[in-house]
Amino acid sequence: MDILTIGEVLVEFVKKNKDSPHYERGEYVGPFPSGAPAIFVDTGARLGIETGIVGGIGNDEFGKVIKDRLKKDKVDTRKLLVFDGITTGIAFVMYFSSGERRFVFTLKQSAAAQIKPEHIEEDFVKETKVVHVMGSALSLSESMREACYKAIRIANQYGLVVTYDPNLRAELIEPSLIKKISDPVLKVAELVMPSKNELFDLTGKKSIEEAADEILKYGVKQVIVKLGNEGSYLVTKDERYFEPSYEVIERDPTGAGDAFDAGYIMMYLKGKDYKESLKFANAVGALKVTNFGPMEVPNSLREVEEFMKSSKQRIEKVKSI
Repeated sequence: MDILTIGEVLVEFVKKNKDSPHYERGEYVGPFPSGAPAIFVDTGARLGIETGIVGGIGNDEFGKVIKDRLKKDKVDTRKLLVFDGITTGIAFVMYFSSGERRFVFTLKQSAAAQIKPEHIEEDFVKETKVVHVMGSALSLSESMREACYKAIRIANQYGLVVTYDPNLRAELIEPSLIKKISDPVLKVAELVMPSKNELFDLTGKKSIEEAADEILKYGVKQVIVKLGNEGSYLVTKDERYFEPSYEVIERDPTGAGDAFDAGYIMMYLKGKDYKESLKFANAVGALKVTNFGPMEVPNSLREVEEFMKSSKQRIEKVKSI
């Protein structure tokens, strides 16, 4: 296996009309298979690498939606555990015209939160090359958090690559706690892949340069900052590099960061340089936002390559750095 992740799997319902708060009556569409770690491994599988996930679903029809999709795309679901008597996790999401989102989760009471350290088997973890952890999984429950910590301890023991996306969800945990729960992962991570705001929450700094330098002090090799529709920015001990985004019409941004992660880590595993890796990851994320549904990621590596040949990158000066 190339990449293993541990974390939440769920179904998602999306409010049909923008700027319609959850407390107002309205139509939702779904269920869509979702969950940041699930989107991540599904993207990787579609791009042609071997991925697997440790997660929990209920013995219900929503669980079937998720498992069927992951199996169809050839994600290793041997450790996608089914819990009787506990429902599959659900997220309700609505969008504002500004692009902001609001979530309502049932995750903390769901099968997704039932993963425990004993579900992390050493023999299963050590057969992978990368263990990818997300802050949303660390925020879900104490048992899930300890399961993630166990996985990274095993990864560190066997010299595997650990990567981290803080993926902060304020609906799951106070932003002020993200640094505390992230510290054990940051101490062993090779790549850290936050959004700009997540980077600030992790460090308390207010500039990307200063914040990234704080993360590098942990021994992290690369900090890859996702800047949304502007592009991405890499910081290492010796390098600073910005890669502009692609010009696309956005239909649904949910899952773009998770898809980006999969694209970048795939290229990193192949030994590609950071410039090529950022450009490819930007393309994967751009393709995701053109499709409606959190897991409607690129269908194949070829689709991404064709998109890169035929699409333009933005040329305006980046405002976020």
